[in-house]
Amino acid sequence: MRWYRRRNGTRAKREPVNLDLRRTIRYYFIRLKRLQGTPYSLAMGSAIGAAIAITPTLPLHTVLIVCFTLAFRVNTIAAIIVATLISNPMTFLPQYWLAWWIGNFFFPGRLDWQRLKSVLDLLLHEGMMDSLQTLSHLGLDAALVLLTGGVVLAIPVGCITYVLTYRFFENIQQRRRNRHLLNNR
Repeated sequence: MRWYRRRNGTRAKREPVNLDLRRTIRYYFIRLKRLQGTPYSLAMGSAIGAAIAITPTLPLHTVLIVCFTLAFRVNTIAAIIVATLISNPMTFLPQYWLAWWIGNFFFPGRLDWQRLKSVLDLLLHEGMMDSLQTLSHLGLDAALVLLTGGVVLAIPVGCITYVLTYRFFENIQQRRRNRHLLNNR
C-alpha cells in the first residue's frame, strides 16, 4: 500500500485499481439491455457507433456519433455505448495499425516505414521550417491513408454490428412482450 496526503493534511491508503474485464463487459451488456426503443433504432444507433468508433477520428468520435444519430433519428445512447466498447485504450493500437495497413493497400508508398524513418532523419538534421513543411506533407498523407483504411474497415464493422444487435434487441423485446403477457394473465 502507498500512502498519500489528503487536502486536509490527514494520511490515507491508496488502494490498487482492480481492472475486471468481465465485470466491465457485463456492465455495458446490462446497459444495452435496458435501453428502450425499437430494435431498428437501437441496432442502427449501435451500427453507427461501431462504424465511427473503428475509424481513426479519435477526438471527434462523440461529435460525429451525435451528429449522425440525430440526422438518422436513431438511438444516440446505444451508439455511444457500442463506440465505447469498440474504441477504448486497449483497442487503439490494433485499430490504427489495421487502418494503416488497409489504407496502405489502397495508397501504397504514401506512408510506409522507410518514409517514416526518412522523415525522422530529416527532422533531426534539417532546420525548423523544413521540418514543419516535411511534417505537414506527412500529415496529409497519413490522414489520407488512415482515413481511407478506417472508412473501408467501418463499412463491414457497421453492417455486422447492425445484424448482430438487431437480433439482440429483437430477442430482448420479444422476452419483454412474453413476460408482460404472462404477468397479465
